[in-house]
Amino acid sequence: MLQEGDQLPAFSGLNHLGEPVSHKDYSGKKLIVFFYPRANTPGCTAEACNLSDNYAALQAEGYELLGVSADSVKKQAGFAEKYNFPFPLLADEDHVAIKAFGVWGPKKFQGREYEGIIRTTFVIDEKGTIIRVIHKVKTKDHATQILDS
Repeated sequence: MLQEGDQLPAFSGLNHLGEPVSHKDYSGKKLIVFFYPRANTPGCTAEACNLSDNYAALQAEGYELLGVSADSVKKQAGFAEKYNFPFPLLADEDHVAIKAFGVWGPKKFQGREYEGIIRTTFVIDEKGTIIRVIHKVKTKDHATQILDS
């Protein structure tokens, strides 16, 4: 998994509108990339809605946001439309960004072990340097976690 001090890795894919998205789109910008396991699940919905509710405060600090999961464009589109998210959601079905950031790995849920996306948020400065990695995401209060750094 990428760590503080690492550079934003190269990635590309389609957002929830079917439009191309790339790391190059964020050159010279402050960026928050949040990885979540699956659209429309309780924890992922709470996290994305909290970020959406606090979007103005995050933008006031100069941040762009990008949500990423392995869901399809169609599923991401439904998720974004249902909650009216003001930021793009990357449909990373081929795991390009997921692998580049190193957020795919072993997980446990209800005693079952499996491979999946490890919920993680990366805060990146204008130079493309990762300045913070949040491993223990508080889904219902994630914006505060980010802004209080």
